Amino acid sequence: MKIKNITKYFLAATVLFLSAGFSSCNTGNIQDNELSAYLFSYFTGNGPGEEAVHFAVSLDGFNYRALNNNEPVLDSKEISTTGGVRDPHILRGPDGWFYMVLTDLYVPEMGWRNYAMVLLKSQDLIHWESSRINIPETFPEEFGDVWRVWAPQTFYDENTGKYMIYFSMKQGDDPDIIYYAFANNDFTGLEAAPKQLFYSPTNNAAIDGDIILKDEIYHLFMKSEDGEAGIKLAVSEQLTEGFELVSDQRVDCETRPVEGSGIFKRIGTGEYILMYDVYTSGRYQFTKSTDLRNFLVIDEEISMNFHPRHGSVIPITGKEYKRLVSHWGRSDDLLVEATAPELKKINVHINGRDKTIRLPVKRGTDLSNFDPQFHCWPGFSAIPEGPQDFTGGPVSYTFSIEGQADVAYQATASADLNPVLEGYYADPEIIWAEKTGKYYIYPTSDGFMNWSGTYFKVFSSENLVDWTDEGVILDLKKDVSWTDRNAWAPCIIEKKIDGDYKYFYYFTAAQKIGVAVADNPTGPFADSGQPLIDFKPEGVTGGQEIDADVFTDPVSGKTYLYWGNGYMAGAELNDDMVSLNKNTLKTFNIDRTYREGTHVIYRNGTYYFMWSEDDTRSPNYKVRWATAKSPLGDLTIPEDNIVIRRDTDQEIFATGHNSTIQVPGKDEWYLVYHRFTRPRGIEMGPAGGFHREVCIDKLEFDEDDRITEVKPTLKGIEPVGK
Repeated sequence: MKIKNITKYFLAATVLFLSAGFSSCNTGNIQDNELSAYLFSYFTGNGPGEEAVHFAVSLDGFNYRALNNNEPVLDSKEISTTGGVRDPHILRGPDGWFYMVLTDLYVPEMGWRNYAMVLLKSQDLIHWESSRINIPETFPEEFGDVWRVWAPQTFYDENTGKYMIYFSMKQGDDPDIIYYAFANNDFTGLEAAPKQLFYSPTNNAAIDGDIILKDEIYHLFMKSEDGEAGIKLAVSEQLTEGFELVSDQRVDCETRPVEGSGIFKRIGTGEYILMYDVYTSGRYQFTKSTDLRNFLVIDEEISMNFHPRHGSVIPITGKEYKRLVSHWGRSDDLLVEATAPELKKINVHINGRDKTIRLPVKRGTDLSNFDPQFHCWPGFSAIPEGPQDFTGGPVSYTFSIEGQADVAYQATASADLNPVLEGYYADPEIIWAEKTGKYYIYPTSDGFMNWSGTYFKVFSSENLVDWTDEGVILDLKKDVSWTDRNAWAPCIIEKKIDGDYKYFYYFTAAQKIGVAVADNPTGPFADSGQPLIDFKPEGVTGGQEIDADVFTDPVSGKTYLYWGNGYMAGAELNDDMVSLNKNTLKTFNIDRTYREGTHVIYRNGTYYFMWSEDDTRSPNYKVRWATAKSPLGDLTIPEDNIVIRRDTDQEIFATGHNSTIQVPGKDEWYLVYHRFTRPRGIEMGPAGGFHREVCIDKLEFDEDDRITEVKPTLKGIEPVGK
């Protein structure tokens, strides 16, 4: 799902949900015998061990925390024929039992061919009885050639008093069709051969159905390929027949492929939540509606500390919630958040393995009288409460989970100045503006899956430590006519032209490089109206036109622009600063370590070229350097040329895409770079490369003017004087 400013998708552990009933680190307001919470069942992926049932809980239907440390709550090998299960759906029956159905499929061995589904029932959501139904074996005459049985769900039919199971099947070359059958009395099999439930008007595939009743009308949401493939809605006055599409238009709010529709009603409201898997983009989207026709994206209101695939949500009572937490809550995965405003919340590290808590605080926090303000989910509690003295070493906190033994964690607090910006930002460009006497950082706005941000911001500081958010300076959707996507990796330069200051801002958008101009470092910026670079240099066939860097040569006074991914190009800018002198364009003699992110500086007669190696999604993303005798000269690449790289001991990863700043009038330099968000970025897999944060550490040179490798720090730098 698309996330802005802070990525709630993975970091629910850092957010306080007061609206969900938290007032202190004691059990919140949750009613034992009333529907007061939610259970989300899901699987996590297509790889070994990922096709299994997981549980998460929520108090408001928006903010979820995984149970059992996001590990499976059932053994797939014990309940399935294949060793893998997917698409869990749970129904609360009027008889007090819970009924769960699953796709029986292990993709690593079977691909997308399967033949069975799993039926389970439970009285307590903890202990489950399971059965398996192989469709072609059970119904060889009707469905002996079925080779796909997907995404079963259950609906209780009040007219018959039976449980209807509906699912999609594929026979031969025919499209996937949604069928239904009634379960037998003990929910271990089907009463009769399945019958077709939904008839596509264009005979196209339909899968992943989910039915909800509203105003005596059955609403069937499904992935349908009638019209543009996506989530479609069909309705009927009867449960087992008569479903017709409302429209062939998508009811989901995406343009990309989606599947796995799940619909539920929020407790005590008229709101319905439709969620689905944006599976090609690695995200899950939530939308809401009051009429089941018109849906609004609510990703900004959603948080999870896990990455789900196709699942379902049901309301549960307070007693059921407490039972789940008592059984599946773990002392190494506390449902607890530290919420004090002095904290850098996304960097708080509650380490269940080591039973430690690291509390990074903002500069100026009084650690002798600091209250982390732990807020616990119902079923969890903590002591002591209130302010503690963290100056003498770790403070011991005891956490309790209902029905389990207490556990002690050692909490430390320290003033970490890295990251320097709050939230997710990357590809930082930094300048000192002569006009204002301030420093400015211009980053990529991060926290969007697949780098899908669409706007740029700027931050100002007088000392390189305390930064002020100056807001959005360029919004592709509003300010740029030639594209509206992928706002990446800007750079900027200050020029004094005819006595007036001008700021030329070069930015990547849609894998092209544009330029915008302003009279002040904080804008407003006006785009030139067309991309400056939308071509590949002669001889270049691969890579992308991204990651510009602008540099004025103090020797000649000429200004140059550099760019490239997979290749490094450079050219002199014309005097207007918005066009290139293409006669000067060249590609550089890079080595195999070059990926992107060129940055150029001049010091003591030497031109230093820096670049990033590897992929920004890799923990090994790093910076290297070379030298040249002129801004467009050949590179001399030393053997030992690391500028900065990961520090595993400190859990700092993917340190790359840098800029530098020289303190005016001094030979004092600082490296500005991004890293994976710490501590959770390394746990996100490739998504760590969309959730980055900006840091600053000192850049030094040895007696031979070689760059000394920078050791990334948590502490950061001391304030820099004017």
